Amino acid sequence: MGFFDKTKQPDGSSSYPRKLSPDFAGALRTFSFWIANGTVGHPLLEGIDYRREMLASPSLMEQAYAIFANVIELSGDGMPTNAKYAEYRAAQYIRSYCDPTYTVSPPFEGWEVELLAPPPREDSKPWPSGL
Repeated sequence: MGFFDKTKQPDGSSSYPRKLSPDFAGALRTFSFWIANGTVGHPLLEGIDYRREMLASPSLMEQAYAIFANVIELSGDGMPTNAKYAEYRAAQYIRSYCDPTYTVSPPFEGWEVELLAPPPREDSKPWPSGL
C-alpha cells in the first residue's frame, strides 16, 4: 500500500479518488487522541493544561496540527517513519506557547510551522444524495 491508496472497485479494479494510507491515518488518529486526552508529547507537557489554552486560542491547535503534518515523513509504502518526532515537535510548540521560558531546540524552521492553504470551500466530489 502506498501513501495514497486507490479506491478498490467491486470488480477489483482501482480508481481515484486516492485515500491516505491506513498507517498515516493511524498516526493522525493517535496524535489526535493524545491531543484530546492531554498526553501529547509526554513527558514534555506534563503538568501543563494546554487543552484549556487550545479552547481559548484555537490557533494553538491549528499550529500544532500543522507542525505534525509538516514534519511527519512517510516511506514509499505510506508507513510513517518519524511520527514520534513529529509529535515531539508539535509538543515543543505547545510548550513554548504555554510556557514563555521554554526554548525550542532546535529552533523551528519555516517549513515546519508553515500554515498551508486550506481545501476549497466546496467539495469537488458530490455528497451522497439525501444529505
